[in-house]
Amino acid sequence: MTQIATVEKLLSDGRAEISVARQSACAHDCHECAGCGGTAAPVRAVAVNAVGAQAGQKVVVESDTRKVFGVILLVYMLPVVLFFLGYFAAAPLGLDSLRAAMGIAAFLCGIVPAVLYDRRIRRSGGLAFTIVRVF
Repeated sequence: MTQIATVEKLLSDGRAEISVARQSACAHDCHECAGCGGTAAPVRAVAVNAVGAQAGQKVVVESDTRKVFGVILLVYMLPVVLFFLGYFAAAPLGLDSLRAAMGIAAFLCGIVPAVLYDRRIRRSGGLAFTIVRVF
């Protein structure tokens, strides 16, 4: 995954603190739709400064696409799949309210791995970014 970021400051170990615009589904193209009116808050991360970028420069950063898609599957798909499994697994019980409760319980169980993975990623320093060139 490739994104444009701003180098905020240089760190002593050959890395740089960067600021990346948060991506969203609507891409905040507000002049086109005037929908939400929200602004995207930047995300701060640490990147390997392979090209020697300086503070204040716009840079192109890359992250491991497989890891990003793994996070997407874990955070978004697992809870939804578990919801439907719980809902349909409770079908023999007959009551719609019980089926819904089972689906919601399974959905909440699907959120637990995402929270645990998030904590593990934060302890290890987050997703790895690499500055590949100055923009």
